[in-house]
Amino acid sequence: MELDIRQTVIVAILVLFLGKYLTRKVAFLQEYNIPEPVSGGLIASILFAILYGAFDIELQFSLAVRDSLLIVFFTIIGLSSRFSTLLKGGKPLIILLVIAVIYLFVQNFTGLTVAQFTQQLPEIGIIGGSVSLSGGHGTAIAWAPLFVEKYNISNAMEIGIACATFGLILGGVIGGPIAKYLISHHQLEPSREPELTVGTLHQSKPQAKDKSTVPLDPQPITAPIDYHHMLNSILIISISIGLGLGLNVVIANLGLHLPEFVTCLFAGIIVINLGPVIMPKLTWPERSRSLALISDLSLGLFLAMSLMSLQLWTLGGLGGPILIMLTAQVVIVTGFVILVVFPLMGKDYDAAVMSAGYAGLALGATPTAIANMTAVTEKFGASAKAFVVVPLVGAFFIDIANALIIQLLLDIFAS
Repeated sequence: MELDIRQTVIVAILVLFLGKYLTRKVAFLQEYNIPEPVSGGLIASILFAILYGAFDIELQFSLAVRDSLLIVFFTIIGLSSRFSTLLKGGKPLIILLVIAVIYLFVQNFTGLTVAQFTQQLPEIGIIGGSVSLSGGHGTAIAWAPLFVEKYNISNAMEIGIACATFGLILGGVIGGPIAKYLISHHQLEPSREPELTVGTLHQSKPQAKDKSTVPLDPQPITAPIDYHHMLNSILIISISIGLGLGLNVVIANLGLHLPEFVTCLFAGIIVINLGPVIMPKLTWPERSRSLALISDLSLGLFLAMSLMSLQLWTLGGLGGPILIMLTAQVVIVTGFVILVVFPLMGKDYDAAVMSAGYAGLALGATPTAIANMTAVTEKFGASAKAFVVVPLVGAFFIDIANALIIQLLLDIFAS
């Protein structure tokens, strides 16, 4: 049964409403910060799988608009990235960024090792590595077509979504216990800060449900949602996308193949940092409510379309290898956080909070990291440094580094 674009959008919106309802009613989904498109989309995909198994009816969705929505979202991430904001993290930001890049290799080698142990293709190990875990749902979905078309992994999206979903949950589960152990074992005390302004902001923003949707600094979102600002935001987004697509062609001609969403993210950064200098009288949509609304809509619809169209029956006998892979990833990241992240970040209270955040970031997504740190600071005390450094690494730098490392490892290990 084939659905056209209009029908596909209708189903996607209904899936988002379903996810919103489930999140409101199910405490587990709230506690572990499961995104609404994920909960609604997975339930829908399960129902469609039952429909297929019981009645041999397969729904075919028209997903032409889906990739465009992903590009819009990552372009807006770029448009939210001022150089001045990126420099606020200082030395701790640089240290955590280096650690995070190193761990991308560790995470992928863990996946490759498990794939070899379970007699799976190396590409599956990379999907179960930084593609789905450090990358999250968005990156797993964005890279899936490449694994399907170039490496003949027909169920790449299903594997990626499964790993990303369980990683999101596991990242939220281990962060708090890690921080509690570090704080108790080292008898750490928080610095005397007047209030947790950054953490409070993140905690009060319910729309920040996916990696990269968390604001990059503690400043409030400005400018109202009205005709002028919406039109202006659409204009700047469209110009940035055009620049990003052109940049992708240039880079491809140089022999480096990156997903279009990565070059569009670059383009957004270029536009928002150079545009106001070149044309200071133009209204730029940085940190506007219109830009945030477009971001939420594009990401929500993108995830809903991707998840509801999963063909879960194609996973076949991969349940065992995926379980082994996720278990190995949890063990490795726990040891890495305690033995590497915490000491290198200073062995103080801020380092313990950032360790909890990084555990959520490495397995799940930036909001998982924020949820971990919020829970820790509400119990033990404020850590404003953690709420600046971890979101900066997770919401911006990791996506770029991850894309380069994924491509490098595919070139080396892909069969």
